[in-house]
Amino acid sequence: MTATSDTPTTPATGPEPLDLTGLSIGQELARTRHEISRDSLVRYAGASGDFNPIHYNDTAATEAGLPGVIAHGMLTMGTALTGLLERLGDPTLVREYSVRFTNPVPVPATGSVTLDVVAVVGAVDEAAGTARADLTAEVDGTKVLGRARATIATTAGASA
Repeated sequence: MTATSDTPTTPATGPEPLDLTGLSIGQELARTRHEISRDSLVRYAGASGDFNPIHYNDTAATEAGLPGVIAHGMLTMGTALTGLLERLGDPTLVREYSVRFTNPVPVPATGSVTLDVVAVVGAVDEAAGTARADLTAEVDGTKVLGRARATIATTAGASA
């Protein structure tokens, strides 16, 4: 194939993909910070079709007993995984991902809130060729996701 102006000739730059051989429990896989603003909520609502007013209307949110407008749970869940996905270099290595929503993510009318995420190895199953990544997701020191776990393939052909 001949390179054209539309075909990149060099790979995209980014973090070096993780070496998934010899992972050890407690090893940090990724540490990321993500800004979530009301603009993020608008874009996510448009993409997902979730136009629940608690995600854009302060009055509706407070009447629902919330501290104000909150981020969509699935937006938070997906955003939390992005740092690990980037470090893996291949999103198909994620075999399973689940979380429990523990606290809402209040999003101010102006500015943004920061979602801090750390992914560490929680378990390694050498026989299955997989590892479990445990993610900690916090906003201002408050855990917003609990039991956030991703099973990743560590060897080619690891079962799904």
